[in-house]
Amino acid sequence: MTDTDTAKDRETHGRLHDAKETVTHAYEATVEKASSALGSSKEVASDAARRTVEGLESNPLGILIGGLAVGAIAGALIPRSAKEKELLAPLGQQIGERARQAFAAAREAGTAELDGFGINKDAARDQVKTLLGNVVKAAQTAGAAAAKTAASKA
Repeated sequence: MTDTDTAKDRETHGRLHDAKETVTHAYEATVEKASSALGSSKEVASDAARRTVEGLESNPLGILIGGLAVGAIAGALIPRSAKEKELLAPLGQQIGERARQAFAAAREAGTAELDGFGINKDAARDQVKTLLGNVVKAAQTAGAAAAKTAASKA
């Protein structure tokens, strides 16, 4: 082996050593960054979970409404089988009919209650006529006063 070969071997060995150190430092920096990111992610996830639990505890009605909404969406997206249609169609008709009856009863009761207080279409029509008459009368009075003032200044 010549001195040139030995020098080349030492140079190659030096480069490999430098490359190894560079890779080692890069690996250590990557591990440190990953560890830091993992710690931050755990903290963020923990905070999110805590806020979610607090929100659920403070608003149970929201949970109920959200659950109903999710159920309604799932029900709308999942197709019904023929057997479900056969079994549930009469129930749906009964519920619809009862809802219509309840609405009609509520409307009748409300109308009767308002009539008892004298609030109905005829009373409203009379009030509008009276209001319009008063507006016209006020406009006439204001016009007369303006004309009288203008005549007296002229």
